[in-house]
Amino acid sequence: MIHVKVLGSGCSNCKRLEAEARAALDEAGIPYELTKVTEMSDIMAYNILSTPGLVINEKVVSAGRIPKRQQIMDWAREAEMA
Repeated sequence: MIHVKVLGSGCSNCKRLEAEARAALDEAGIPYELTKVTEMSDIMAYNILSTPGLVINEKVVSAGRIPKRQQIMDWAREAEMA
């Protein structure tokens, strides 16, 4: 199981990223646990300059954009293999 975090205050882009991440992981059939991180102090701990951010197994894979679904699947597969 991989651990996924969506970093952001709850804005529309943060919600879109969460939906895309869930869709990508469900489509890939990868078991996951998704957590939303909304506290600014917690987000700042990941050293990102803009939200939304995507973290997989404590590694920041994206910040400030909504990656394509295929890219999220690729990152998740890499994390699953590690």
